[in-house]
Amino acid sequence: MSSEITIVVNPTAGRGRGAHAAQPAASALREAGFRVRTVVGVSAPDALARARAAVAEGTGALVAVGGDGMVNLALQAVAGTPTPLGVVAVGTGNDFARTLGLPVRDPAAAGRSVAEALKGARLRDIDLGRVGDHWFGTVLASGFDSRVNDRGNRMRRPAGRLKYDLAMLAELAAFKPFPYRIGLDGGEVREIEATLVAVGNGASYGGGMRICPGADPTDGLFDVTVVGDCGRATLLRVFPSVYRGGHVNHPKVSVYRAARVELAAEGVTGYADGEPLGPLPLSVRCVPGAVRVAGP
Repeated sequence: MSSEITIVVNPTAGRGRGAHAAQPAASALREAGFRVRTVVGVSAPDALARARAAVAEGTGALVAVGGDGMVNLALQAVAGTPTPLGVVAVGTGNDFARTLGLPVRDPAAAGRSVAEALKGARLRDIDLGRVGDHWFGTVLASGFDSRVNDRGNRMRRPAGRLKYDLAMLAELAAFKPFPYRIGLDGGEVREIEATLVAVGNGASYGGGMRICPGADPTDGLFDVTVVGDCGRATLLRVFPSVYRGGHVNHPKVSVYRAARVELAAEGVTGYADGEPLGPLPLSVRCVPGAVRVAGP
């Protein structure tokens, strides 16, 4: 393995934490004996092109500094290759790092963790989800939560999480379940009214909401959480329990396990790792051992 490590940075992650986090992470890697070069793209496509070039040139590892969006970008460069992925999680959600037990919002500790894993060959292969040519590591969300994302992304103010809190209140006011068609592993298609459907390779999204609490990114299967046709009052009662995963015990919630999932619903967008994929229908498959991660 090459001793040169490539760091790819999202300078806007966590309201600017990404730009500041690269330095202590790089210092930790250099102290461990690695040569480090940093890539900062002028746009997401530019950053991805530079990351892919580094992988093609044989970099020893690609280290993503930022949040889940930056990790998602890095996955597009390393998935299906032997190049290890390191994560310095300094974004708002950091659900990929949470799923794998990696340091969160401590760039020096994250840099040391990546260095120790690379020097000690403590690498592990984990599963990824794939939609067409796009990879994701945590959760593909659709339904009520994706509508909240749609609305929040259209809002210019306020900044940060408050924007999405306001978007959620606005969506609740106009809320009604969506008619879904769900296919699992090529079997019988279920036609149901659902509030949301989440396809989980990892357990959480949205900064620790454990929407698929039993998901294991090493078992070759998704956990598919379906919240049925509950009303606004029920949704508000169930919502707080999502942070501990208790919602799966509610009678309106069903959980399935599958390696391939087909989702269709009119007027619903799919989001994976918090990034928009486009409107349903979408075909999702779990690819075992698709990426090698440097970490404990």
